[in-house]
Amino acid sequence: MPAASVDARVSVALCTYNGGEFLAEQLESVARQTVLPGEIVISDDGSTDGTSAIVERFAEASPIPVRFLRNPTALGVTRNFESAIRATVGELVVLSDQDDVWRPDRVERALAAFDARPELQLVCSDARLVGADGTPLGTTLFASLSIGPSERDRIRAGDAFGVLLRRNLVTGATAMFRRAVFDAAAPFPAPWVHDEWLAIVAAARGPIEFLDEPLVDYRQHGANQIGIVEPTLAYKISRLMQPGRQRNRDIADRVAGLASWLDDAREPAPLADRSAVVAKAAFERFRADLAPARWRRILPVVLRAPRGEYQRYASQGALDIVRDLLQPA
Repeated sequence: MPAASVDARVSVALCTYNGGEFLAEQLESVARQTVLPGEIVISDDGSTDGTSAIVERFAEASPIPVRFLRNPTALGVTRNFESAIRATVGELVVLSDQDDVWRPDRVERALAAFDARPELQLVCSDARLVGADGTPLGTTLFASLSIGPSERDRIRAGDAFGVLLRRNLVTGATAMFRRAVFDAAAPFPAPWVHDEWLAIVAAARGPIEFLDEPLVDYRQHGANQIGIVEPTLAYKISRLMQPGRQRNRDIADRVAGLASWLDDAREPAPLADRSAVVAKAAFERFRADLAPARWRRILPVVLRAPRGEYQRYASQGALDIVRDLLQPA
């Protein structure tokens, strides 16, 4: 097999926290890429297991330069990724979780998308969901997220911002983005998770692309900091009956922060629809302020529903009408 080429444009930002069980396998999958990245930046958030020793052994033999950052105090997953990305030097940044496994052409396929479309800001792919032992679970990330044809069509037509404003579909473990996206997005606002913030900022700046190929084995296990739940009927029903008003307040606060970012952005965000952002924030505040008593919610929800906001802004569309009527206070 010919030696893999190296693309110095690409940096990997990998975050660790007590990842000793799976980390070595993930690092080896990065080192087996058909196109190698120019560097790997690993940021550790205070591991107390063997993570540091695994990184040091890998760095000694790695075909890729490795920089190992150790946070003196734990930052949490979002700030840890911000720290790792900030330390990269490549034009394109690939995010990596500590417990996944990359397909050998993961970097190559994402690079091909960027090379074919220089205006792209972010590329993400599907992923195969696997168990702790690497056994396939019989489904994929996109299937678990229930990404529908209309959402895919809107993204391909250039309306990724509108799609992601409704609900995040980008999982950081599958994403590559331009460093310029991070420069525009940093510092990450506290209410946002790193991948959803990077995705919405990327979509505000230009087109993004979804690759239907599962380029990552996305491991699901009991210690996932962020994981995927299979969207079974029982799960959907259970979500309907969970209290949700604080969630709506949190979303309203996040979206209000997005509006402020658009107002203060250092560079243009030509694909962002600020009026939709303001409308989404107002809609989520309406939902957060619904009365505790179910019978008192009926009239305001029924009057609001014909305006189309549930379809445009609620993550589950019309199903969230039922949620707002039935959820306990």
